[in-house]
Amino acid sequence: MTLWRTRRTDDTLWRRYPRRALLAVAALPVGLVVAMVGLGYVTTHVSRVVVPPDQLGVAHENVKFTTGDGLELQGWYVPSRNGAAVIAFPGARASRRRHALPARHCYGVLPFDRRGEGESDGEPNSWGWAGEADIKAAIAYLQRRPDVEPDRIGGIGLSVGGELMIEAAADTDDLAAVVSEGAGARSFTEDMDRDAAALDNSTLGVITSGAKTLAVAVFANQAPPPNLKELAAEVDQPMLLIAAPNAPTGETLNRGYAKAAGESATLWEIPESAHMGGQDARPGEYERRVVGFFDEALRPSPGPGLGESPVHRAA
Repeated sequence: MTLWRTRRTDDTLWRRYPRRALLAVAALPVGLVVAMVGLGYVTTHVSRVVVPPDQLGVAHENVKFTTGDGLELQGWYVPSRNGAAVIAFPGARASRRRHALPARHCYGVLPFDRRGEGESDGEPNSWGWAGEADIKAAIAYLQRRPDVEPDRIGGIGLSVGGELMIEAAADTDDLAAVVSEGAGARSFTEDMDRDAAALDNSTLGVITSGAKTLAVAVFANQAPPPNLKELAAEVDQPMLLIAAPNAPTGETLNRGYAKAAGESATLWEIPESAHMGGQDARPGEYERRVVGFFDEALRPSPGPGLGESPVHRAA
């Protein structure tokens, strides 16, 4: 209101309105930068996701485990009946159906609240930076379970969780198989890959993405994570990438992730799917592909003369 009341009106119209138009154009990138700074603060300090009570629909137990940097995370565990287990990450409402899916096929399932969410310790970060440490802690917890063979642990992650599964698989061989659905861009470098693929690497896009990444880095007090395409190139474990190429979330980037990973990766695109909507779009095929993937990637090592492992025999 103050700006409007103090606007200049002492010159001619042909000078006044072009000047105002130029000021409006100049104000647009400034406004976007301010908005990105605000977004960076909200997603690292204010937006703590409230995870609802467990809705797995199968018998489970409440569990807790500690990360390498000393944070206590809360989760739920469905005991394994075949010697293998799947980490379901993150533990938000939207992914609960994926949690129950492996459990119906005898897999142990460990969904949990990532750092800064639900009852888990730590500061929130909606972009998932540093979240791979949570997955490593979950792996360590499962390796101590008597019902799980240490080399038969996989993971399924959606959106940010899918991005973190790729990073965790690049960092440790203890994660034997990964299903990543809905991975996209989480920092400046992936945004630029996305824009380059769409031939839309505009100046405004560079400014807003750079401002967002810088704001998150400052407010989270950490450097941006490595580019997911570079991380995918380091993944040797079997990896199933599920993407909705027509969703407005940058999931076409999975084509680059699959190409970088090479023979270890399989890309399944579902054109009619929304973000994280693969199971809704094709429920029967989704179950066959995901469970079949884990059945193949986490199959038991042959035992001495029996063709199966001791834990699998006991199950």
